[in-house]
Amino acid sequence: MNQSNTIKEIPELERPYEKCERRGAASLSDEELLAVLLRTGTRGENALALARRILYHAGETGILGIHQFSMERLTAIKGIGKVKAIQISCISELAKRLSKASYQEALCFSEPGTIARYYMEDLRHGKQEQMKLLMLNTKSRLIGETDISKGTVNASLITPRELFIEALQKSAVYIIIIHNHPSGDPTPSRDDLLITKRIFDAGSLIGIELLDHIIIGNNCYMSFREEGMLLERI
Repeated sequence: MNQSNTIKEIPELERPYEKCERRGAASLSDEELLAVLLRTGTRGENALALARRILYHAGETGILGIHQFSMERLTAIKGIGKVKAIQISCISELAKRLSKASYQEALCFSEPGTIARYYMEDLRHGKQEQMKLLMLNTKSRLIGETDISKGTVNASLITPRELFIEALQKSAVYIIIIHNHPSGDPTPSRDDLLITKRIFDAGSLIGIELLDHIIIGNNCYMSFREEGMLLERI
């Protein structure tokens, strides 16, 4: 297929719109799905060719790379203006929200696996470590969440004081901390162990229990609670 062809010049059986109508969206490739959403290509390049170039831009390995694109990085791609950059950013955010919504009904804060699945798409694509604080009431229902660190999760940079000020303001009884490892390996580092111990000990003193520290990897997770590490006081 000549990538300079317009979509209308592509044989009808190969056009993404017609293929979707005939066989359903599941029959489309990643490139075809993105092309349908982009609607148009650029001068000398149809929507399919543009979609292919976006998906494999700068070494990205396909559709998961969309989560890595900032607005600035998108508009740096030849042929991507503000409108298409906004479209792609919204596609990425919509995918994350759909994934979270699909796990929302099953979310149980006493089961680390459901928490990990719920936050997986939010965190596993990050190129920096990001830590979230989840605050729960007496019935272990979520009453608030907030980001407490972005960048390197370092024991010397995260102070229990700031974390518990937030929890006290929300009248939290329990807390859970959750963060990602950009490497994809959820094995806890020494800093992860130190942070967890400091927060666990501080919570014990003021009556706000740390229920778990969950580390998100690439489609996998590690729970301090499941591993018995909280009971051992780390």
